[in-house]
Amino acid sequence: MTGRRYYIATVEAWQRHATRFVNSHWVGLEASPAILLLVDADEGAHLALEDDSAFEALPHPLAQKGISDAAQAALAANGVAAGATTYDVAEAVSRLHPLLRHRVF
Repeated sequence: MTGRRYYIATVEAWQRHATRFVNSHWVGLEASPAILLLVDADEGAHLALEDDSAFEALPHPLAQKGISDAAQAALAANGVAAGATTYDVAEAVSRLHPLLRHRVF
């Protein structure tokens, strides 16, 4: 069974784990060496990413929990304001990459 989760990581960190992903989409973040990832993978891949300090897992998009200050700073140039949730992030970056929009199906 696979699941989706948003992460912030560097391109190098993403490349280390990319073979584990069923599917992933990403966008480079302006003014930051990081990328925002939407990873569609099995539970083992998500557990490996959570154990890797180079990845910051964002809260579930429907949790109404704000992202971290570090994540907001990395995403600010992409139109993400202070106090934003993961859903807000997904909506903002979907203007650059439509497949990053949160979807439920």
